[in-house]
Amino acid sequence: MSALALGLVAALCWGFHDICVRFLSQKTSISACIFTVILTGLVFHTLATLGTGTLEALPAQAVYLSIAAGVCFIIATFGLYYAFERGPVRLVAPLIAGYPILSVSWFAFQGNPVSVLQWFAVLAIVGGVSCVAALSDTSDEETPAIGPTVLFALIAAAGFAGTFAFGQPAAAMSHEMPSTLVTRVTALLLVVVLLIVFKQPFWAGSKALPWLVAMGIADGVALLCVLSAGALENAKYAAVSSSLFGMLTVVLAWMFLKERMTPAQWAGCAVAFTGVGFLAL
Repeated sequence: MSALALGLVAALCWGFHDICVRFLSQKTSISACIFTVILTGLVFHTLATLGTGTLEALPAQAVYLSIAAGVCFIIATFGLYYAFERGPVRLVAPLIAGYPILSVSWFAFQGNPVSVLQWFAVLAIVGGVSCVAALSDTSDEETPAIGPTVLFALIAAAGFAGTFAFGQPAAAMSHEMPSTLVTRVTALLLVVVLLIVFKQPFWAGSKALPWLVAMGIADGVALLCVLSAGALENAKYAAVSSSLFGMLTVVLAWMFLKERMTPAQWAGCAVAFTGVGFLAL
């Protein structure tokens, strides 16, 4: 699969993950949700690594990069959850969806060529996703102070960009399965430490468990897809196309929850997928 296709698979998985959060976040502790999802993702990836016989020693540099990716992934995860908890979506979603701009900027900073048309395609994708996600928020309820919300959203965006910036080179210089496993182990250890330090609950409840396990598997597949693209040509496109998860969450809600999609949102979808189509050429 191409890097672009892997990113689209990741976007679909993260879209499913986020639509499940809509149900669970109202009734279940966020910390317990994150712990269960990260733990499930680690178990899934461990079994996949052992089943494919790809467990092997990594170069020291790949280990360091994978650990850094795990740290960034947890920063992004907590930033995303807390940003959306504060809201509103119309403010948070566009900020988080902007992480491909950071990813491509980092790629260009390293001396890799990025054409003007490619930049326009990236901006079209980010703009389309932001439009769809932001217009999905029709709430007029009072929200907390904007400053911390913006900070959490920007932290999430930077965390996702950092995850891919560190994780993709690690996968390229070794093998994506063991390098992503190191990232997963790092992420789980950090979650455990944070929950203990801040005295947050680990158990989400038996009713939420099946959904959280499904979310953990989807999250595991998504992260593996984006990081494994590091060994492919145009690896940056995996990060770009994976940002469609915010838009796909809204589309899935339209399909399965019968939530309304406005003409402006459909236009945003068209713009985003036009950008993806251009990058695929």
